[in-house]
Amino acid sequence: MFTGIVEERGEVVAATATEDGRRLRIAGNAVVEDLQHGQSVSVSGACLTVERTEPGEWFEVFLAAETVAKTYLGELDEGDAVNLERAVRADARLDGHFVQGHVDTVTRITDVREVGEDWVFEFAVPEAYDGYVVEKGSVALDGISLTVAERDAETFAVAIVPTTYDLTTLGEKAVGDPVHFEADVIAKYVESLVGGYR
Repeated sequence: MFTGIVEERGEVVAATATEDGRRLRIAGNAVVEDLQHGQSVSVSGACLTVERTEPGEWFEVFLAAETVAKTYLGELDEGDAVNLERAVRADARLDGHFVQGHVDTVTRITDVREVGEDWVFEFAVPEAYDGYVVEKGSVALDGISLTVAERDAETFAVAIVPTTYDLTTLGEKAVGDPVHFEADVIAKYVESLVGGYR
């Protein structure tokens, strides 16, 4: 479980194809200091298991076939940036929202505009998840906990403050780029629970 508060931007320093999937080696600073074999880490919103680590330098994760199919992580190569967050501790503050790291789908950026000191990013509403995108509701985009500011039939927009723009990979994204989308898990549970009463 994660909060969607990205701790830092990491860098892919090696990407290796295997018979069963793909392996990534990712360098970072704070996040890699205490990562251990078997722990969970969010890599641009996808919950992955640490296989190997060199404390303070890098860690390695394996992308199974399903991860490659549901995310864009299989397309990453050496030099690409990723958002990193360690799993939340039970005694920690929950500053974002409950993020599972189970990417639902990939969407695309449809517009980026600067508004004063902030930025507004617009995304295509994933068709299968239309009901989960509501104004003032939470979504996780590339592992970032964000609030939907505006919503129309085909797109939704989020406001990005300078800190988020600078700290995360959003500052490097452009129109047309892919972004991992995870709907709010609480909305999914509510839908499941009340589904029989419709």
